[in-house]
Amino acid sequence: MTITIYHNPECGTSRNALAMIRASGETPVVIEYLKNPPTREKLEFLIDAMGMSVRDLLRQKGTPYHELCLDQFSWGDEELVDFMMAHPILINRPIVETPKGTKLCRPSELVLDLLDNPVASFTKEDGEVITHSR
Repeated sequence: MTITIYHNPECGTSRNALAMIRASGETPVVIEYLKNPPTREKLEFLIDAMGMSVRDLLRQKGTPYHELCLDQFSWGDEELVDFMMAHPILINRPIVETPKGTKLCRPSELVLDLLDNPVASFTKEDGEVITHSR
């Protein structure tokens, strides 16, 4: 099974999702999307595969979201994708793509539903213990 994670190593949620994938016995393809952003076509594919709106994928915290006035609802989807292409930090993370589906894994334990053999228990970086039953 091929698993791809669009990852930011500076993000605790992203690090936790990656650790859960690895703890499940999988070796994912790790794409540090700030260094290697997806193409426009790939980003649009991921948004469609997640079944979410472009606006729902926008990250606000630690980004130029407010400086770019992206809170104004006059921006259309194409324009919002343009902003994400110009400023990949606006793409929320982690996005995980597997044969079981594609999700924005916030919170990180959402990744467990995408794995064939998810760990039954995992301790996040902050000490929170996540249990998963199939």
